[in-house]
Amino acid sequence: MKAWEKELEILRSGIPCYQENDNEALWEEQATGPEIAQDAQTKIYWRSQVPGSRAVESICLATIQAMENRGYKVPGAMDIIEEGFKTYEAGDMPKLHKLTQRAFRAAYAAEKDESSPYWNQTFYDTFEDYAAAVNFPEKTDVPIDDTYLEKTYSGWLSQIIGGAYGTCIEGYTGERIKERYGEVDRYIRKPNTYNDDITFEIALLLAYEEYGKETSSLEIGEEWIARIPTAWSAEDFALRNMRAGIMPPESGLFHNPFNEWIGAQMRGAICGQLFPGDLKKAAECAYKDAVISHARNGVLGEVFNALMVSMAYYENDIRKILETCINLIPADSEYGQVIRFAYEQCKTHEDYYSAWMVCENQYQKYNWVHAYPNACAEIVSLYFGEGDFNKTIAACGGCGQDVDCNAAQIMTIIGTIIGSEAIPEYWKKPIGDELDTYVRDLKKISIHELAEKTAKVAASLK
Repeated sequence: MKAWEKELEILRSGIPCYQENDNEALWEEQATGPEIAQDAQTKIYWRSQVPGSRAVESICLATIQAMENRGYKVPGAMDIIEEGFKTYEAGDMPKLHKLTQRAFRAAYAAEKDESSPYWNQTFYDTFEDYAAAVNFPEKTDVPIDDTYLEKTYSGWLSQIIGGAYGTCIEGYTGERIKERYGEVDRYIRKPNTYNDDITFEIALLLAYEEYGKETSSLEIGEEWIARIPTAWSAEDFALRNMRAGIMPPESGLFHNPFNEWIGAQMRGAICGQLFPGDLKKAAECAYKDAVISHARNGVLGEVFNALMVSMAYYENDIRKILETCINLIPADSEYGQVIRFAYEQCKTHEDYYSAWMVCENQYQKYNWVHAYPNACAEIVSLYFGEGDFNKTIAACGGCGQDVDCNAAQIMTIIGTIIGSEAIPEYWKKPIGDELDTYVRDLKKISIHELAEKTAKVAASLK
């Protein structure tokens, strides 16, 4: 049947159903709902607060910042931003809608800044290009047995702990966190397990469960569409693209100013769990996932975390994991330069905070949700945490930035190494065994069941 035939069938099957007095109600129902939703979304683009920490964000301002970080000039953009902030305060919604599209349009029409150091790097736009530039170690066989299951359960539990710990302090500098709370080596409030990072990892897990070894970026992307109702920054733009039929890798490229932010980096752990000991396969899995919403250095961020989690299944030395995985990110990429800079600060400073402050100053022009400062925070926390659960998570909180994303990823590494029995009870007990999500048809799941599902999928990929 052709499209015109189906449409004609629908037309001919229709029965007139006019009823007195229902015309106005239907108009109001169909117009008022979208108006309320659109106004709310537009306001969020100008000013929102992180649900857990109440840190203030502006996606419109960050759009311009992100384009400048990526080596572009955005003429006239700050005039639009300043006018937008005033309009937001005045509550003039028609004007605010106009200014929102002008801000995004200015970003999309950005001009390449030939003088930007951003362009003095090599870009790895395919997995094949990336893999050819590094030397992966030989695969270490990790049986999918009871030991794997325990490590994976401990990794998931630690990731959930890290996310719950970090959500209430994300979006602030380490200095401000220290002034307010001192050293944060406990939950500062009763934790909950909602976290967007894990939402995307579950979507990937479900895609691999259905499609197996040949799972593609397209199939993971379709799982996002099926399962994830809302997202932020790069993932928000990618979902909008995919719902309009623009699929990976274009979904991470087209009109997506945030594709070098943390969104891919925050979901690499699951790839290491599915391919334990096989760093090349873990990296390929991460690459497939990352290009749904990210590009270039944003993709390398997810690869880096996948590599470290995969290696944690057979290597207990944190600094060896760091050094090996840093060397698996090309040094001529900007991401490779960032993580090497952070590692050098660790080797030349005596404590995490002094090393971190150099990194924070070096990358101060980047948004606190960008991959670069957060990659530095991960490295500093792991290096000075020395494999200790408390020391690592406290250092991560002390660095500030996007704490929940960073803590979730690096604590997966620590948990995988030390096992669940070694995690202090005051971290475990408030979490229990239940994970709350906003994944469609999977709003609640036992953490033990999640580990078992991961093991089942990992076994199918052998």
